[in-house]
Amino acid sequence: MSDGLTRREVAGVVLAGAGAWAWASAEGASAAADPLVLDDASGLNATRVARLVQARPDAALVEALRRELKDAAAAGRPVCVGGARHSMGGQSLAGGGTAVTFDTGGCAPDAASLTYRAHAGARWRDVIAVLDPLGFAPKVTQSNSDFTLGGTFSVNAHGWAAPLGPMGSTVRAATILLADGRVVRCSREVEPELFALAMGGYGLVGVILDLEVEMARNTSLAPRYEEMPARDFGPRFAGAVKAPGVVMAYGRLSVARRDFLEKALMAVYRPVDTAPRPLAGGSEAMAGVARQVYRAQIGSDAWKETRWWAETELKPRLEPKVVTRNALIALPVSALAGHDRRRTDILHEYFLPPDGLAGFLEDCRRIIPKSGLELLNITLRYVAPDPTSVLAFAPGERVAGVMSFSQPKTDAAEAAMRAMTQGLVDSALAHGGSFYLPYRLHARPDQAARAYPNLARFAEAKRRLDPGGLFRNALWDRYFVTAA
Repeated sequence: MSDGLTRREVAGVVLAGAGAWAWASAEGASAAADPLVLDDASGLNATRVARLVQARPDAALVEALRRELKDAAAAGRPVCVGGARHSMGGQSLAGGGTAVTFDTGGCAPDAASLTYRAHAGARWRDVIAVLDPLGFAPKVTQSNSDFTLGGTFSVNAHGWAAPLGPMGSTVRAATILLADGRVVRCSREVEPELFALAMGGYGLVGVILDLEVEMARNTSLAPRYEEMPARDFGPRFAGAVKAPGVVMAYGRLSVARRDFLEKALMAVYRPVDTAPRPLAGGSEAMAGVARQVYRAQIGSDAWKETRWWAETELKPRLEPKVVTRNALIALPVSALAGHDRRRTDILHEYFLPPDGLAGFLEDCRRIIPKSGLELLNITLRYVAPDPTSVLAFAPGERVAGVMSFSQPKTDAAEAAMRAMTQGLVDSALAHGGSFYLPYRLHARPDQAARAYPNLARFAEAKRRLDPGGLFRNALWDRYFVTAA
């Protein structure tokens, strides 16, 4: 491991042409007297922090970060790094700690190697803006473009590129600042243990500074839709994404009461021989209509029926016959966001073997309605096996079920959400699957240990790398701190 940055490493972190970036701190007399309060996307986790710093990469970044780590260690404060702060899990919050935010960064593509190098604080929309004019696209991203690359790598998020694994599967190398101040460049070949721990490691082993990531051609794509019974979806989807030419794919389930989780829609995208058009803004009017229909589902089974009709009948007729890869992944979080401050959107995600999805959905038809909670959407995605991450949620091929609930901000709704979550996790485990850690911390520690059999191994390795426990967050406290 290296003890410091070489000039070449500094250039890699800063990225040529990324602009003049500065280091800013929010600490001071007023902050000390009135501690800052951070929250996550749920709006249910208000957390006081002792110090908040906005890290903007320049040549002084690493030394400034080293000072922050040293000061936090001396004060006994945890350090937690965040990005866009759109997440709703405990990985972005550490009570009484130092909260570091990476929310900007450059991107340097290399067409010869089909890779780009980007700062951890670069958002996907920034990367897309650089790659699109050159005819390239990120190979795997999260489903929304607001998130940062460092955050995506830290939770090892997946998208709907097919038939690929999580975003970490496309990362060639990462530069990481460890608790003792050393900067290490790691990959599958160099420092492979650190690489495997950092991928999906929730920021618990060090500060991710930059990433070298694979990119793809920004091809033009044509969609094809197919309706089917939900019980058949898992195996058919797993087969469809491996068919020649398929590069993007997703599924949807009806959430209307009459056929709750009984109907499925599969969409697959294949390249067509049409030159990709430059990325442009979509129709704000159409986006607004889509959001209104989505939000109108709350408390209305008629609107849930309407949305299913729009998904299966209207969208295939009205949407463009040809789209680009970048256009499909450039959707912001705000596209479907709600504005009712009395409610919050809560995400769940479960990963099932293709032949285990039907049994899981059968349990969902019993567990979710009983909870009284409002399910607005389930999107289904394919995730190829992840052989690298220590905390792999997809050790074999999986179909991911991404659920979106609208929850009142009440104690009763929170209790119902916790009970429902634990029931769904038990079902996923019973059908050979797992659940995603970086959402609400409602699953029990024993459930996390069953879903992630390497959890104790991760905790032990983290303690070797960070014996003082400098990098900590609410996720660590909930699931890892008592791991043997």
